[in-house]
Amino acid sequence: MWDKKDQKDVAPGSFATGTGYGNTMHSAPSSSPSSSPSSSRLVNIGQTIFIKGELTGTEDLTIEGRVEGKIELKDHNLTIGPNGKIKADVFAKSIVITGELFGNAFASEKVEITNAGILKGDITAPRIVIADGAQFKGSVDMDKGNAPRTAPQVSRDQVRPIQTVAGDASVQQKASLPQSAPYTPAEKR
Repeated sequence: MWDKKDQKDVAPGSFATGTGYGNTMHSAPSSSPSSSPSSSRLVNIGQTIFIKGELTGTEDLTIEGRVEGKIELKDHNLTIGPNGKIKADVFAKSIVITGELFGNAFASEKVEITNAGILKGDITAPRIVIADGAQFKGSVDMDKGNAPRTAPQVSRDQVRPIQTVAGDASVQQKASLPQSAPYTPAEKR
């Protein structure tokens, strides 16, 4: 069945298929990382896959299936595809929602909800994009990471009463009225 002559013509890292007539050459999948330092591997979870539990990884991930639990991809991107249905808290560098996410989204860079996306949960990210037609119910915290989490305390020394402007008759009239009497235009001269 195999002709030794055909095997010599096959390039290393490739394999030939066929019956001997019109053999087709296919490249073997590459397991080495991309030569570009900014790109990383992308992993897909298909429509028929259901994961229950904690999902962690060090690669970019696209989910088309169902996940319940927790997803943690701290330094990588997560894409929830149009068929993806997620019931989990999600932690990633960037999150793009085209499917459904029922849980909180925590991103170190950006959360994007596309026009077909649904997010029912809170967003914590420095940047958010919500497309026209997207569904979102929750709260947004756009903490940049270096900003204080609480409002700065103001001391009594920093608070000064508002001073009235001299010569403003309406302010002087209102100021002379007793506190309990409401101001009405009939009292004006």
